[in-house]
Amino acid sequence: MIHHTIANKQTHYRDAGVDIDAGNRLVSMIRRQVASTRRPGVMTDIGGFGALFDLKPSRYQDPLLVATTDGVGTKLKLAFLTGRHDTVGIDLVAMSVNDLVVQGAEPLFFLDYFATGRLDPDVAATVIAGIADGCRQAGCALIGGETAEMPDCYPVGEYDLAGFAVGAVERQRVIDGRSIIPGDAIIGLASSGAHSNGYSLIRKLVLSPEGPGLDDPFGDGTLADVLLTPTRIYVRAILDLMTHVDVKGVVHITGGGFWDNIPRILPAAVTAHIDKGCWPRPPLFTLLQQLGSIDEWELLRTFNCGIGMVVVVATEQAETALQSLRHSGETPFIIGTIQPRQEQQEQVVIRG
Repeated sequence: MIHHTIANKQTHYRDAGVDIDAGNRLVSMIRRQVASTRRPGVMTDIGGFGALFDLKPSRYQDPLLVATTDGVGTKLKLAFLTGRHDTVGIDLVAMSVNDLVVQGAEPLFFLDYFATGRLDPDVAATVIAGIADGCRQAGCALIGGETAEMPDCYPVGEYDLAGFAVGAVERQRVIDGRSIIPGDAIIGLASSGAHSNGYSLIRKLVLSPEGPGLDDPFGDGTLADVLLTPTRIYVRAILDLMTHVDVKGVVHITGGGFWDNIPRILPAAVTAHIDKGCWPRPPLFTLLQQLGSIDEWELLRTFNCGIGMVVVVATEQAETALQSLRHSGETPFIIGTIQPRQEQQEQVVIRG
């Protein structure tokens, strides 16, 4: 038989580590940030049980919905170490909306999941302000989210993030790589750094006793500045490019680097020949390679090495594509060509 001892004082949810009032304060703090991302189609305000979105204002004729989800990964550990939480929200949006746009989809709305052991409204509000910033860059609405306070599930001062994006594309405008043929040009778009991939290895190298300090000067700031630079959002540039040229394929260079991501869009009969001497390698990747004695194959499979997005267009449209991308604020490079695939040949050949 189980015996219970009943205390003579009242017990509240806060005594178990969950502060409902803190959650309500957070909602009040982020309301303006969320409102700043509003776009045609949003039908509800923050705080409801579910978010409604009307597709009609976007005037699609035969739309397909595209959905993605992603996180920030162990890059969050650097945010915890430095106490800098203003950029990881942008990373969260970028990792999902960049995956949408490679299929030609316009991001419509975004939802976030923020989980922590004990809610700090100021930290959470800073993170969500970054999420709102990312949504504004991508042109999508921050339509909802969940803040979960779960005592004992996370170390003090830490949290986890997940993001979910939904977009739309006309059925006839889906980018799937099927039309890629030998002779097509491969264009690389400059990355803003390591984006949100490879940070388990980055932390192993940088935070080792022999590694440099996060506060050490690097580039125009510190190493921490470079490592916490948010993932570049390519949405507007790719959507605008689609109005100028026939975009045959787009690749988001994430985990797996060049070797694993580019083959995802290539027909079986072709291979991508890339010359890595066609773009400048940012100093961060040279530093990481030196710190870990990383061979070139592993480096190109782990990191973007300066190219965050790859676009395939017909050679005769390459110059128009470059002009469009530059006009959108990107730094593009012709980095290779599509060639016929020989028997047993890998689908990505990198030289230089």
